[in-house]
Amino acid sequence: MGRFHRHADGMVHEHEHDHSDDPHDIGDHSSYRTGRERVSVLERIFAENDHTAAENRADFAASAVCAVNVMSSPGAGKTTLLRETLRRLADSVRTGIIEGDIETSLDADRLAGLGAAVVLVNTGDGFGGECHLDAPMVRSALPRLPLEELDLVLIENVGNLVCPAEFDVGESARAMVYAITEGEEKPLKYPVMFRSVDLVLINKIDLLPHLDYDLDAFHANLRAVNPGVITIEVSARTGEGVDEWCNWLLTKLPELRLDADAALT
Repeated sequence: MGRFHRHADGMVHEHEHDHSDDPHDIGDHSSYRTGRERVSVLERIFAENDHTAAENRADFAASAVCAVNVMSSPGAGKTTLLRETLRRLADSVRTGIIEGDIETSLDADRLAGLGAAVVLVNTGDGFGGECHLDAPMVRSALPRLPLEELDLVLIENVGNLVCPAEFDVGESARAMVYAITEGEEKPLKYPVMFRSVDLVLINKIDLLPHLDYDLDAFHANLRAVNPGVITIEVSARTGEGVDEWCNWLLTKLPELRLDADAALT
């Protein structure tokens, strides 16, 4: 998927690379270039995914449930942040979790016992070990969630800064957990991800005094690819900013419900 990109209008194209001037070019790469045929297959995959995403969105809306797709690179701190989120929302919001991982139940196990209904999707089990959740995978989880008893579903996507951004899973909103240990340049290197989200949670902010990190440069790079995105500085370890993130969810909940209701009309 890394050599393909889908635009906002649904158009898919392949990124061709000319290696003729590359001193590391070891020969003909034509075996990797299947041209229009492969693009056509990808267009069908995206079309089928979007159809299933619409079904997911309608199911969420029918149950008055808001779904938020939470994405990040591996190790950015999604699961730790979600643990703190569940602790704070336990008395006010009925929450479900769809946990996506290629293998193991480690993250799902960490989220158990915090008052949320947790459903695990291992993408290595019959899904080919995909590096993202797509709409059919999320759909496979829905019968295992008590949607009629929930207000909010947080979808913890597989850790990856590329593919998860390409796939609509039926969510009402997208949030990204970004750790300052990843470097200031990440919005420029992975613009599709940073451009696709409504909110960026700048995590591990407690490490700022100990790192050679330019927070202003990160914000400038982020604005270059997504000028209107909301940012919240958080530390999942210390709890800094987590209440602000929870308040964002609480204040967005009625709005997201309205957006979800539109899927039924």
